[in-house]
Amino acid sequence: MLSGIMLKQRDIVLIPIPFTDLTSQKKRPAIIISSDKYNETNEDIVVVALTSNIESRNFTITLTADDLEDGVLKVTSMIRVDKIYTLNKSIVIKTFGRVKPDILAKIKDSILKLIEQQNASSAV
Repeated sequence: MLSGIMLKQRDIVLIPIPFTDLTSQKKRPAIIISSDKYNETNEDIVVVALTSNIESRNFTITLTADDLEDGVLKVTSMIRVDKIYTLNKSIVIKTFGRVKPDILAKIKDSILKLIEQQNASSAV
């Protein structure tokens, strides 16, 4: 939906997410985590979900207006690192902000914790 605009790592984008029964969809924010090189050479982007439900849980990172390099965050939100999506760039409705580099570092650390093996005996 955005034509000619380069989507960059750390951008906050608005995307349509379908309901599970596919009867409708809701516009939801997400943060682009794929590298700029990936974004330039692929039709897709990789994102993590962003929610205004600020219930703390595993694999969440609090995001406040102070964490933005550009744009406006109306309410304190939670980055859901356990909600990773690959999306076609054509469904992006708009960009409305950009997180600071330290937030991307926190996302990376949390993803590593999400996928790490606890010990050799837990490997399948």
